[in-house]
Amino acid sequence: MENKIAMIGIVVENTDCAEKVNNILHEYNNYIVGRMGIPYYKRQISIISVIFDAPSDIISSVSGKLGMLPDVYTKVMYYKANYGQQN
Repeated sequence: MENKIAMIGIVVENTDCAEKVNNILHEYNNYIVGRMGIPYYKRQISIISVIFDAPSDIISSVSGKLGMLPDVYTKVMYYKANYGQQN
């Protein structure tokens, strides 16, 4: 299956879930290109963006596992261009 570039945006409302979120991301660390986490103290949430280079089923699996955690919300955005090809 062909790899795709995608970003998973994650909002964590309850920091008690942080360890579970990190464990899931660690499980898929071979597919992670980069990650940025921002604690937004004013709103009492954490915002994480993770860039993946992985097959679609892996990206869906990560997003699904994260989304099943209480007080954790995810959204996936795929890069649609054909990277690596000459125009």
